[in-house]
Amino acid sequence: MEVLYNSTRSKNEPVKASQAILKGLSEDGGLFVPDHIPALDRSLSELSEMDYRQVAYEVMKLFLTDFTEEELRACIERAYDSKFDTDVIAPLAEAGGACYLELFHGATIAFKDMALSILPHLMITAAKKNKVENEIVILTATSGDTGKAALAGFADVEGTKIIVFYPKDGVSPVQEKQMVTQKGANTLVVGIHGNFDDAQTGVKKLFSDRELAAEMEEKGYQFSSANSINIGRLVPQICYYVYAYAALLREGRIREGEQINVVVPTGNFGNILAAFYAKNMGLPIGKLICASNENKVLYDFFRTGTYDRNREFVLTASPSMDILISSNLERLIYRIAGNDADKNRELMAALTGKGKYEISAQMKASLGDFYGNYATEEETAAEIGRLYRECGYVIDTHTAVASAVYQKYRQETGDKAVTVIASTASPFKFARSVMNAIDEKYDAKTDFQLIDELSSLAGVKVPKAVEEIRTAPVLHRKQCEVGEMKDTVREFLHL
Repeated sequence: MEVLYNSTRSKNEPVKASQAILKGLSEDGGLFVPDHIPALDRSLSELSEMDYRQVAYEVMKLFLTDFTEEELRACIERAYDSKFDTDVIAPLAEAGGACYLELFHGATIAFKDMALSILPHLMITAAKKNKVENEIVILTATSGDTGKAALAGFADVEGTKIIVFYPKDGVSPVQEKQMVTQKGANTLVVGIHGNFDDAQTGVKKLFSDRELAAEMEEKGYQFSSANSINIGRLVPQICYYVYAYAALLREGRIREGEQINVVVPTGNFGNILAAFYAKNMGLPIGKLICASNENKVLYDFFRTGTYDRNREFVLTASPSMDILISSNLERLIYRIAGNDADKNRELMAALTGKGKYEISAQMKASLGDFYGNYATEEETAAEIGRLYRECGYVIDTHTAVASAVYQKYRQETGDKAVTVIASTASPFKFARSVMNAIDEKYDAKTDFQLIDELSSLAGVKVPKAVEEIRTAPVLHRKQCEVGEMKDTVREFLHL
């Protein structure tokens, strides 16, 4: 059955998957959501015999129904190739009583590679299908990882340009160097004087700017997004949860149909929403454990039913989660509101106007799949140290937030179900925080000395993505105020 995509903010005519991917965001500011969540049409035992690429096809074909089999398989083969440093693509590592789903083996050593390796191929295919002649301008805000993964995916891709805005003082040194050394004549990286929420809000304003859209159309350009607001980012993320279950079944760690729990370190809510969609496709997931850092707006939401961004923005050692406006939560709100665009639009207007909204008791009762908690900076560091001392396994700061929250969940509930923790970034990306958590004696060393120490400590080779930036020249030095983002875009596109 064909899956069409509706906006979360209007009852406009639904669009096909390829059109939703090209647009990125609906004209009314809403996010595209599937008109129904399709059920898996392969048994779990059948999926357990497949490799990652085969599982990805079985999941994506159900959502991207206007792509032919040939088109979709070609996109998948181009995406999940030698860019990944393991044939398995997303291996599972068992440590400390949990299974860590390593999603960082791609070109930029973060989980964003899992979706952003395929998005450029989906987008170019979608453009051809829809006879788009304009050049596509990818406009993206990043809290650290999306930016580099999108840049790597779209650099020098014909028919595209990419502009990435990031908070100048809100990412790790390795994250920043990965972005500002990016090659490609079609790339622009800009540090804004503000936080990620400022960047993301600015990007959303540019998407809905009719005047700018008209100027771009005249010059042969149109915007699309590589953020997780793009359904072409979200659908590929569903695949790795299905694959993780299939791998556990293949390895005999679970029985077919046995429920597992999933823990996700959460900022913009896209990664855990993908797990929610997987559960609704029929994957046997029990609890979806939403782990926050000290920017615990989601923890408070699941506890109280009130989403309130009116609070201090905390810069933490897990910067990709330093977010107070979790954009993808809107997709869940729309669903628990009974797919009521008017109700959802009213709540989002309250968030924009007053900085908060409250869901009804009936909507809150629909959140039973989720458990929310958070980890402090001290708890996050302690969890990195604990896992290293007990198992010799080294995790990054974001994964440590998830792992610490999982320990709280087990203590609170006694739930001993097999649990998959989404390990979202390589520890090499946050070497200083990771090494300090293991032993503070390392603090005096430079970032790249710490990376070499970490390699020795963990018995893991320094990833190619880190070696490449060790001596790479800085190519992007542009900075701007939040209010100058539009002018920056116009200047880059010579409007």
